[in-house]
Amino acid sequence: MTDPLITGQRLNALGQPIGLPLEDTAPRQTPPRTAMVGRYCSVVPLSVDHSDDLYAAFRQDSEDRIWTYLPNGPYHDFAAFRAWVQDAATWSDPLMHAIKVDGHALGHASYLRISPASASIEVGFINLSPALQRSRAATEFQYLMMARAFDELRYRRYEWKCDALNAPSRKAAQRLGFAYEGTFRQATHYKGRNRDTAWFSILDSEWPALKARFERWLAPENFDSKGYQIQSLARI
Repeated sequence: MTDPLITGQRLNALGQPIGLPLEDTAPRQTPPRTAMVGRYCSVVPLSVDHSDDLYAAFRQDSEDRIWTYLPNGPYHDFAAFRAWVQDAATWSDPLMHAIKVDGHALGHASYLRISPASASIEVGFINLSPALQRSRAATEFQYLMMARAFDELRYRRYEWKCDALNAPSRKAAQRLGFAYEGTFRQATHYKGRNRDTAWFSILDSEWPALKARFERWLAPENFDSKGYQIQSLARI
C-alpha cells in the first residue's frame, strides 16, 4: 500500500523523501508586549493592576469549574491570587495576557512554548470567567492572537494543547479550526493526577481561509439586535 505521506514528495539523490523546500527559514521574532485591539475586546499584557477585575470575574464561578484543568488555582483569597498575577506578569514564556471587555479584565491567555527558530508557537493558559464564556469576545481574542502569530510575526505553526479529558477545550479547539494531531499519553501530571495531553494545530497555509471565516463571523451584521449570532462559526 502506498504511504500517503510519501506519495508526491520530493526525493534526494538517495531516493529518500525529503519534503518540500522552505523559502523562508529565518528565525521569527518573539511576540511583543503590546496590546491587540479588536471590535469586542482587547488583549493586553498581564499586569498586577488586572488582579481586582480578574479575581471578581473568576469568583463568579462559585463551583471553581474553570480551574479544574489549569495547573494553578482555585483561589479563594485575593492576596494569594494577586501574588500569582504579580508573578505571572513577569513571565516571558508563557507570555501572559489579560482579555478586557469594556475596560474590565475578564480572563487571561498566553503565548507559550515560543520557538522562534522553528517558527512554532502555542496558545494556552486560557481561563475565561463566566462573563466571557460564549461571548463574541471569547472568539475574537482567539482571532487576535492568531492574527498576531501568523500575519504580524509569520509563524508557521500555531498549537493548542489540553488535558485529553477536558472536553470543552477539545471542542473549542475544533470549533476554532485546529486540527487534532493525537494524544500524548502520561505527558505530565498535575494536582495529584495524570494528564494525557491532546495536541491540535493550525498551519500558516490554513490561516487565510480561517481568517476569512473568523472575520465573517465577527462582522456586526452576523449578530441580531440582542447580540445572538445569525450564523455559527461552524456553519460559516
